[in-house]
Amino acid sequence: MESRRIALIVSPWYPVPPTGYGGIELVAYNLARELTAQGHKVTVLGRQGSHGPFETVALAPESWQKDLGNQNGIPRHNLFLYRSYETVRRRSFDVIHDHSGLMGILVASQARLQAPVAATLHGALTEAEGDFLRAVARQVNLVAISHAQQATVAGVEWRAVVHNAIDPNQYRPITNVAEKDDYLIELARINPDKGQHIAIEVAKRLKRRLVLAGKVDPEAQDYFEERIKPNLNGQVVWRENVKGKEKAQLLAKARALIFPIQWEEPFGMAMVEAMVSGTPVIAFRHGAAAELVEPGVTGFLADDVEGMLDAFERLDEIDLKRCAEVAAERFGPARMAEGYMNVYERAIEQAQYSEPPLS
Repeated sequence: MESRRIALIVSPWYPVPPTGYGGIELVAYNLARELTAQGHKVTVLGRQGSHGPFETVALAPESWQKDLGNQNGIPRHNLFLYRSYETVRRRSFDVIHDHSGLMGILVASQARLQAPVAATLHGALTEAEGDFLRAVARQVNLVAISHAQQATVAGVEWRAVVHNAIDPNQYRPITNVAEKDDYLIELARINPDKGQHIAIEVAKRLKRRLVLAGKVDPEAQDYFEERIKPNLNGQVVWRENVKGKEKAQLLAKARALIFPIQWEEPFGMAMVEAMVSGTPVIAFRHGAAAELVEPGVTGFLADDVEGMLDAFERLDEIDLKRCAEVAAERFGPARMAEGYMNVYERAIEQAQYSEPPLS
Protein backbone atom coordinates (compact mmCIF):
# COMPACT_ATOMS: atom_id res chain seq x y z
CA MET A 1 0.00 0.00 0.00
CA GLU A 2 1.18 3.50 -0.82
CA SER A 3 2.68 5.45 2.06
CA ARG A 4 0.31 8.19 3.21
CA ARG A 5 0.76 11.47 5.09
CA ILE A 6 -1.80 11.30 7.88
CA ALA A 7 -2.70 13.99 10.43
CA LEU A 8 -4.45 12.95 13.66
CA ILE A 9 -6.20 15.80 15.49
CA VAL A 10 -6.69 14.55 19.04
CA SER A 11 -7.24 16.68 22.15
CA PRO A 12 -6.04 19.73 24.10
CA TRP A 13 -6.65 18.01 27.44
CA TYR A 14 -4.41 14.95 27.73
CA PRO A 15 -1.13 14.03 26.04
CA VAL A 16 -0.77 11.22 23.51
CA PRO A 17 -0.26 8.71 25.04
CA PRO A 18 -1.97 9.68 28.32
CA THR A 19 -0.17 9.15 31.60
CA GLY A 20 -3.39 8.11 33.35
CA TYR A 21 -6.94 8.87 32.28
CA GLY A 22 -7.41 9.48 28.55
CA GLY A 23 -9.12 6.71 26.59
CA ILE A 24 -9.36 8.62 23.29
CA GLU A 25 -5.74 9.68 23.54
CA LEU A 26 -4.68 6.07 24.10
CA VAL A 27 -6.66 4.87 21.08
CA ALA A 28 -5.08 7.62 18.97
CA TYR A 29 -1.61 6.66 20.20
CA ASN A 30 -2.09 3.00 19.32
CA LEU A 31 -3.37 3.99 15.89
CA ALA A 32 -0.56 6.47 15.22
CA ARG A 33 2.12 4.03 16.31
CA GLU A 34 0.73 1.19 14.19
CA LEU A 35 0.33 3.38 11.10
CA THR A 36 3.92 4.58 11.56
CA ALA A 37 5.14 0.98 11.86
CA GLN A 38 3.39 0.26 8.55
CA GLY A 39 5.42 2.98 6.83
CA HIS A 40 3.00 5.93 6.87
CA LYS A 41 4.05 9.46 7.88
CA VAL A 42 1.89 10.36 10.87
CA THR A 43 1.57 13.72 12.59
CA VAL A 44 -0.31 13.95 15.90
CA LEU A 45 -1.75 17.34 16.81
CA GLY A 46 -2.46 17.45 20.51
CA ARG A 47 -1.43 18.61 23.94
CA GLN A 48 2.04 19.48 25.12
CA GLY A 49 3.82 16.33 26.32
CA SER A 50 2.64 14.12 23.46
CA HIS A 51 5.34 11.86 22.10
CA GLY A 52 5.89 8.69 20.13
CA PRO A 53 7.62 7.23 17.05
CA PHE A 54 5.79 9.84 14.95
CA GLU A 55 5.77 13.61 14.57
CA THR A 56 3.92 15.54 17.28
CA VAL A 57 2.73 19.15 17.15
CA ALA A 58 1.84 20.64 20.54
CA LEU A 59 -1.02 23.11 20.10
CA ALA A 60 -2.22 23.22 23.71
CA PRO A 61 -0.08 23.78 26.83
CA GLU A 62 -0.30 21.45 29.81
CA SER A 63 -1.70 24.31 31.90
CA TRP A 64 -4.97 24.20 29.95
CA GLN A 65 -5.98 20.93 31.60
CA LYS A 66 -7.20 22.80 34.69
CA ASP A 67 -9.87 24.41 32.49
CA LEU A 68 -11.46 21.14 31.43
CA GLY A 69 -15.07 21.29 32.60
CA ASN A 70 -15.12 24.97 33.61
CA GLN A 71 -16.16 28.13 31.73
CA ASN A 72 -12.77 28.36 30.00
CA GLY A 73 -13.00 24.84 28.61
CA ILE A 74 -15.00 25.62 25.47
CA PRO A 75 -12.88 28.58 24.29
CA ARG A 76 -9.71 26.57 25.02
CA HIS A 77 -11.04 23.69 22.96
CA ASN A 78 -12.09 26.04 20.15
CA LEU A 79 -8.65 27.65 20.06
CA PHE A 80 -7.05 24.21 19.85
CA LEU A 81 -9.27 23.35 16.88
CA TYR A 82 -8.51 26.67 15.18
CA ARG A 83 -4.79 26.05 15.55
CA SER A 84 -5.15 22.45 14.40
CA TYR A 85 -7.03 23.23 11.21
CA GLU A 86 -4.78 26.18 10.40
CA THR A 87 -1.81 23.81 10.77
CA VAL A 88 -3.24 21.16 8.44
CA ARG A 89 -4.29 23.88 5.98
CA ARG A 90 -0.70 25.16 5.72
CA ARG A 91 0.85 21.72 5.40
CA SER A 92 0.40 18.88 2.93
CA PHE A 93 -1.48 15.77 4.09
CA ASP A 94 -3.27 13.02 2.22
CA VAL A 95 -5.94 12.66 4.91
CA ILE A 96 -6.88 14.25 8.23
CA HIS A 97 -8.42 12.13 11.00
CA ASP A 98 -10.28 14.09 13.66
CA HIS A 99 -10.82 12.56 17.13
CA SER A 100 -11.81 15.82 18.85
CA GLY A 101 -15.61 15.52 18.83
CA LEU A 102 -18.57 17.36 17.34
CA MET A 103 -16.97 20.80 17.29
CA GLY A 104 -14.02 19.44 15.36
CA ILE A 105 -16.42 17.88 12.87
CA LEU A 106 -18.18 21.23 12.46
CA VAL A 107 -14.86 22.98 11.75
CA ALA A 108 -13.83 20.23 9.35
CA SER A 109 -17.11 20.43 7.44
CA GLN A 110 -16.51 24.12 6.70
CA ALA A 111 -12.72 24.18 6.38
CA ARG A 112 -12.41 23.63 2.60
CA LEU A 113 -9.19 21.68 2.94
CA GLN A 114 -7.17 20.10 0.17
CA ALA A 115 -7.28 16.72 1.98
CA PRO A 116 -10.39 14.75 2.98
CA VAL A 117 -11.33 14.50 6.65
CA ALA A 118 -12.35 11.36 8.54
CA ALA A 119 -13.79 11.71 12.05
CA THR A 120 -14.33 9.11 14.75
CA LEU A 121 -17.16 9.58 17.24
CA HIS A 122 -15.90 8.21 20.55
CA GLY A 123 -18.88 8.74 22.84
CA ALA A 124 -22.58 8.15 23.23
CA LEU A 125 -24.79 10.04 20.79
CA THR A 126 -28.10 11.85 21.31
CA GLU A 127 -30.93 12.39 18.85
CA ALA A 128 -29.91 16.03 18.43
CA GLU A 129 -26.33 15.01 17.71
CA GLY A 130 -27.68 12.59 15.13
CA ASP A 131 -29.44 15.51 13.39
CA PHE A 132 -26.11 17.34 13.22
CA LEU A 133 -24.22 14.30 11.91
CA ARG A 134 -26.79 13.72 9.16
CA ALA A 135 -26.23 17.30 8.01
CA VAL A 136 -22.43 17.07 7.76
CA ALA A 137 -21.94 13.45 6.67
CA ARG A 138 -21.25 14.41 3.05
CA GLN A 139 -18.44 16.77 4.06
CA VAL A 140 -16.79 14.51 6.66
CA ASN A 141 -16.20 10.76 6.54
CA LEU A 142 -17.85 9.62 9.78
CA VAL A 143 -16.64 6.50 11.58
CA ALA A 144 -18.39 4.76 14.49
CA ILE A 145 -16.67 2.67 17.14
CA SER A 146 -19.47 0.08 17.22
CA HIS A 147 -22.68 -0.93 15.50
CA ALA A 148 -24.39 -0.27 18.83
CA GLN A 149 -23.25 3.35 18.68
CA GLN A 150 -24.58 3.63 15.13
CA ALA A 151 -27.94 2.26 16.19
CA THR A 152 -28.53 5.11 18.65
CA VAL A 153 -28.92 7.66 15.82
CA ALA A 154 -30.95 6.99 12.69
CA GLY A 155 -30.20 7.93 9.12
CA VAL A 156 -26.56 8.98 9.52
CA GLU A 157 -24.34 8.22 6.53
CA TRP A 158 -21.51 6.34 8.23
CA ARG A 159 -18.42 5.29 6.25
CA ALA A 160 -17.41 2.43 8.55
CA VAL A 161 -17.39 0.85 11.97
CA VAL A 162 -13.88 0.46 13.39
CA HIS A 163 -13.53 -1.03 16.86
CA ASN A 164 -11.10 0.54 19.29
CA ALA A 165 -7.82 -1.22 19.96
CA ILE A 166 -5.50 -1.85 22.86
CA ASP A 167 -1.83 -2.82 22.80
CA PRO A 168 -1.73 -6.49 23.90
CA ASN A 169 1.91 -6.06 24.91
CA GLN A 170 0.80 -3.87 27.82
CA TYR A 171 -0.98 -6.84 29.41
CA ARG A 172 0.31 -10.06 30.93
CA PRO A 173 -2.37 -12.70 30.38
CA ILE A 174 -2.80 -15.51 32.88
CA THR A 175 -4.32 -18.44 31.01
CA ASN A 176 -4.02 -21.16 33.63
CA VAL A 177 -6.99 -21.23 36.02
CA ALA A 178 -4.75 -22.60 38.77
CA GLU A 179 -2.74 -19.36 38.68
CA LYS A 180 -5.80 -17.13 39.02
CA ASP A 181 -7.08 -15.70 42.28
CA ASP A 182 -10.68 -16.44 43.17
CA TYR A 183 -12.06 -12.91 42.87
CA LEU A 184 -14.28 -10.99 40.48
CA ILE A 185 -13.46 -7.52 39.20
CA GLU A 186 -15.37 -4.60 37.78
CA LEU A 187 -13.18 -1.97 36.13
CA ALA A 188 -15.28 1.16 35.63
CA ARG A 189 -16.09 4.58 36.98
CA ILE A 190 -18.35 4.33 40.03
CA ASN A 191 -21.70 5.34 38.58
CA PRO A 192 -25.22 3.85 38.55
CA ASP A 193 -24.89 3.42 34.77
CA LYS A 194 -22.02 1.02 35.40
CA GLY A 195 -24.05 -1.08 37.83
CA GLN A 196 -21.58 -1.64 40.68
CA HIS A 197 -24.51 -2.40 43.02
CA ILE A 198 -25.38 -5.34 40.77
CA ALA A 199 -21.78 -6.57 40.76
CA ILE A 200 -21.94 -6.52 44.56
CA GLU A 201 -25.13 -8.58 44.53
CA VAL A 202 -23.57 -11.12 42.16
CA ALA A 203 -20.44 -11.43 44.29
CA LYS A 204 -22.44 -11.88 47.49
CA ARG A 205 -24.61 -14.59 45.98
CA LEU A 206 -21.55 -16.38 44.62
CA LYS A 207 -19.70 -15.87 47.92
CA ARG A 208 -16.73 -14.54 45.97
CA ARG A 209 -14.49 -11.55 46.59
CA LEU A 210 -15.09 -8.49 44.40
CA VAL A 211 -12.69 -5.71 43.44
CA LEU A 212 -14.34 -2.48 42.31
CA ALA A 213 -11.67 -0.51 40.44
CA GLY A 214 -12.46 3.02 39.38
CA LYS A 215 -12.91 6.62 40.45
CA VAL A 216 -16.23 7.92 41.73
CA ASP A 217 -17.96 10.16 39.19
CA PRO A 218 -18.57 13.59 40.78
CA GLU A 219 -22.31 13.32 40.11
CA ALA A 220 -22.40 9.80 41.58
CA GLN A 221 -21.20 10.65 45.08
CA ASP A 222 -24.59 9.90 46.62
CA TYR A 223 -24.70 6.55 44.80
CA PHE A 224 -21.28 5.68 46.19
CA GLU A 225 -22.19 6.72 49.75
CA GLU A 226 -25.55 4.94 49.79
CA ARG A 227 -25.12 1.86 47.57
CA ILE A 228 -21.41 1.07 47.49
CA LYS A 229 -19.59 2.29 50.60
CA PRO A 230 -21.75 0.36 53.11
CA ASN A 231 -20.75 -2.86 51.33
CA LEU A 232 -17.01 -2.27 51.43
CA ASN A 233 -15.54 -4.94 53.67
CA GLY A 234 -13.25 -7.93 53.37
CA GLN A 235 -15.37 -9.37 50.55
CA VAL A 236 -15.87 -6.18 48.54
CA VAL A 237 -12.92 -3.82 48.15
CA TRP A 238 -12.55 -0.55 46.25
CA ARG A 239 -9.42 0.55 44.39
CA GLU A 240 -9.90 4.18 43.44
CA ASN A 241 -7.12 4.68 40.93
CA VAL A 242 -5.55 1.70 39.21
CA LYS A 243 -3.35 1.94 36.14
CA GLY A 244 -0.31 0.45 34.48
CA LYS A 245 1.13 -2.73 35.93
CA GLU A 246 -1.27 -2.74 38.88
CA LYS A 247 -4.28 -2.69 36.57
CA ALA A 248 -2.81 -5.35 34.29
CA GLN A 249 -2.14 -7.62 37.29
CA LEU A 250 -5.62 -7.09 38.78
CA LEU A 251 -7.26 -7.99 35.48
CA ALA A 252 -5.09 -11.01 34.77
CA LYS A 253 -5.48 -12.58 38.24
CA ALA A 254 -9.28 -12.22 38.32
CA ARG A 255 -11.52 -15.18 37.62
CA ALA A 256 -13.89 -13.00 35.61
CA LEU A 257 -14.74 -9.38 34.88
CA ILE A 258 -18.33 -8.49 35.79
CA PHE A 259 -19.85 -5.85 33.51
CA PRO A 260 -23.47 -5.22 34.57
CA ILE A 261 -23.80 -2.17 32.35
CA GLN A 262 -27.09 -0.25 32.71
CA TRP A 263 -27.02 1.83 29.54
CA GLU A 264 -26.24 1.54 25.84
CA GLU A 265 -22.50 2.05 26.17
CA PRO A 266 -20.94 2.56 22.72
CA PHE A 267 -17.87 0.43 23.41
CA GLY A 268 -16.51 -0.74 26.77
CA MET A 269 -12.72 -0.88 26.72
CA ALA A 270 -12.57 -2.61 30.11
CA MET A 271 -14.10 -5.72 28.55
CA VAL A 272 -11.36 -5.85 25.92
CA GLU A 273 -8.66 -5.27 28.54
CA ALA A 274 -9.96 -8.19 30.58
CA MET A 275 -10.32 -10.59 27.65
CA VAL A 276 -6.81 -9.90 26.36
CA SER A 277 -5.60 -10.63 29.93
CA GLY A 278 -7.10 -14.11 29.75
CA THR A 279 -10.02 -13.10 31.97
CA PRO A 280 -13.51 -13.88 30.63
CA VAL A 281 -16.21 -11.23 30.73
CA ILE A 282 -19.73 -11.70 32.09
CA ALA A 283 -21.71 -8.76 30.77
CA PHE A 284 -25.27 -7.56 30.49
CA ARG A 285 -26.51 -7.50 26.92
CA HIS A 286 -26.48 -3.70 26.53
CA GLY A 287 -24.66 -1.39 24.15
CA ALA A 288 -21.67 -2.88 22.36
CA ALA A 289 -21.30 -5.86 24.71
CA ALA A 290 -22.78 -8.28 22.18
CA GLU A 291 -20.23 -7.11 19.58
CA LEU A 292 -17.25 -7.44 21.90
CA VAL A 293 -17.97 -10.63 23.85
CA GLU A 294 -18.02 -13.94 21.97
CA PRO A 295 -20.14 -16.30 24.12
CA GLY A 296 -18.19 -19.39 25.11
CA VAL A 297 -14.94 -17.95 23.73
CA THR A 298 -14.23 -14.69 25.59
CA GLY A 299 -17.10 -14.68 28.07
CA PHE A 300 -20.87 -14.79 28.34
CA LEU A 301 -23.80 -12.40 27.96
CA ALA A 302 -26.61 -12.21 30.50
CA ASP A 303 -29.93 -10.45 30.86
CA ASP A 304 -30.15 -10.34 34.64
CA VAL A 305 -28.42 -11.36 37.86
CA GLU A 306 -29.57 -14.96 37.53
CA GLY A 307 -28.02 -15.07 34.08
CA MET A 308 -24.73 -13.81 35.50
CA LEU A 309 -24.78 -16.49 38.19
CA ASP A 310 -25.39 -19.17 35.56
CA ALA A 311 -22.59 -17.76 33.40
CA PHE A 312 -20.14 -17.94 36.30
CA GLU A 313 -20.86 -21.65 36.64
CA ARG A 314 -19.92 -22.09 32.97
CA LEU A 315 -16.53 -20.34 33.12
CA ASP A 316 -14.68 -23.65 32.93
CA GLU A 317 -16.00 -24.03 29.38
CA ILE A 318 -13.74 -21.19 28.26
CA ASP A 319 -10.19 -21.84 27.03
CA LEU A 320 -8.38 -18.91 28.64
CA LYS A 321 -5.46 -19.04 26.21
CA ARG A 322 -7.83 -18.83 23.27
CA CYS A 323 -9.75 -16.04 25.02
CA ALA A 324 -6.60 -13.91 25.19
CA GLU A 325 -5.50 -14.74 21.64
CA VAL A 326 -8.89 -14.02 20.06
CA ALA A 327 -9.20 -10.71 21.90
CA ALA A 328 -5.65 -9.66 20.97
CA GLU A 329 -6.33 -10.35 17.31
CA ARG A 330 -9.78 -8.75 17.16
CA PHE A 331 -8.87 -5.66 19.15
CA GLY A 332 -5.19 -5.22 18.37
CA PRO A 333 -3.72 -2.14 16.66
CA ALA A 334 -3.23 -3.93 13.33
CA ARG A 335 -6.95 -4.64 12.96
CA MET A 336 -7.85 -1.05 13.89
CA ALA A 337 -5.27 0.41 11.50
CA GLU A 338 -6.57 -1.79 8.69
CA GLY A 339 -10.09 -0.50 9.26
CA TYR A 340 -9.01 3.13 9.21
CA MET A 341 -6.73 2.73 6.20
CA ASN A 342 -9.74 1.42 4.27
CA VAL A 343 -11.64 4.57 5.26
CA TYR A 344 -8.70 6.81 4.33
CA GLU A 345 -8.19 5.22 0.91
CA ARG A 346 -11.85 5.47 -0.01
CA ALA A 347 -11.96 9.09 1.16
CA ILE A 348 -8.84 9.97 -0.86
CA GLU A 349 -10.23 8.28 -3.96
CA GLN A 350 -13.58 10.06 -3.66
CA ALA A 351 -11.85 13.41 -3.08
CA GLN A 352 -9.91 13.02 -6.33
CA TYR A 353 -13.18 12.88 -8.28
CA SER A 354 -14.93 15.73 -6.48
CA GLU A 355 -14.70 19.44 -7.17
CA PRO A 356 -11.54 21.09 -5.83
CA PRO A 357 -12.00 23.20 -2.70
CA LEU A 358 -12.46 26.94 -3.06
CA SER A 359 -9.25 28.91 -2.65
